Amino acid sequence: MHNKLAFFVIPAFVIGLLSPIVSGAPGAHGPDGEHLDGAASGSGLARLPDGSVNVPKQAQRSMAIRTVMAVENDHPLTVELNGRVAIDPNAGGRVQAPFSGRIEAGPKGLPVAGQRVEKGQILIRVKPVASAIDRSNQEAQLADLRANLILAKQRVERLESLEGSVPQKDIEAARAELSSLKGRERAVSVSVIGSESITAPASGIVASTNVLSGQIVEARDVLFEIIDPNRMFVEANSTDVALANRIGQASLVSFPAIDLILLGGGRSLRDGALPITFQAQGKGMALAVGQPVTVIAKLNEKVKGIALPAEALVRNPENQPIVWIKSGAERFIAQKVEARALDANTIVVVKGLSPENRVVVSGTALINQIR
Repeated sequence: MHNKLAFFVIPAFVIGLLSPIVSGAPGAHGPDGEHLDGAASGSGLARLPDGSVNVPKQAQRSMAIRTVMAVENDHPLTVELNGRVAIDPNAGGRVQAPFSGRIEAGPKGLPVAGQRVEKGQILIRVKPVASAIDRSNQEAQLADLRANLILAKQRVERLESLEGSVPQKDIEAARAELSSLKGRERAVSVSVIGSESITAPASGIVASTNVLSGQIVEARDVLFEIIDPNRMFVEANSTDVALANRIGQASLVSFPAIDLILLGGGRSLRDGALPITFQAQGKGMALAVGQPVTVIAKLNEKVKGIALPAEALVRNPENQPIVWIKSGAERFIAQKVEARALDANTIVVVKGLSPENRVVVSGTALINQIR
């Protein structure tokens, strides 16, 4: 019908021709004073032939692009250390089996991982187990002790009834023998038919459990690990013996809310490295015993550089560290840099930037993905 509207598909290259050509604004300089501005050969949201990126104003607002002027200053040197989370020995403990035995549930059942326990609370009971021959010998010994105990009681009663006509020392000797037999009978009876209660060495959370009801355990087997989630240690490794004396502050990558307090460095090699111990502090720390972490240690020495948020640093297709510099109203240029971690959220660029550069600090990853 003639009154119907006709729709036409406009090729993309035509739209490109109709769009205004974007040019880089003058005034941007590289770290060696070279000019970074120049005519941009593309338009719209695209990567240009020279490797720069064109981002229209509307796209910059949508991507939340934010830039800052680079400011050079003195910053502390930093080193990255590999570490692991460990139990604070003053706020936790490890429960081990005192002898070979069978596991029996305590009055509140078997503890589970994540359950809170109090110091002195009965966790489980361990009933001793022995071979058939050892058990027969213990039962025979127990039978002899009980028979001797009956005779000793009768002797004490007889001597006490003759008190005054027999020496007092004989009565006291009979009482001492009776007391000794009672103790021996009680000890052997526990080893044959009794069980020993295993209590919590500290108040905290059960971090791990390795027991089931009826399980046979050997002496020194680890049954439970108890930790205080608000008091943990971080053990970092370093081959530098003097590094611990040069550390001023430290933090954890990905855990900026956790404070690390340096306790000291070891003097004995462990797996070819020296341990440096930190105490982790913070409310509701999301750390687990044995968890691998990265420690950023700030040294007392200084280095000159430009501090930027960690999200400003990305990598190019060659896996080289870069930052993006705004060289014009809608043009951004990738600049290779050398950077160190300053803390969990900040880096310091020591080479590759000039104080005249305007560096992208928000939305960098989005710019880096433009092709």
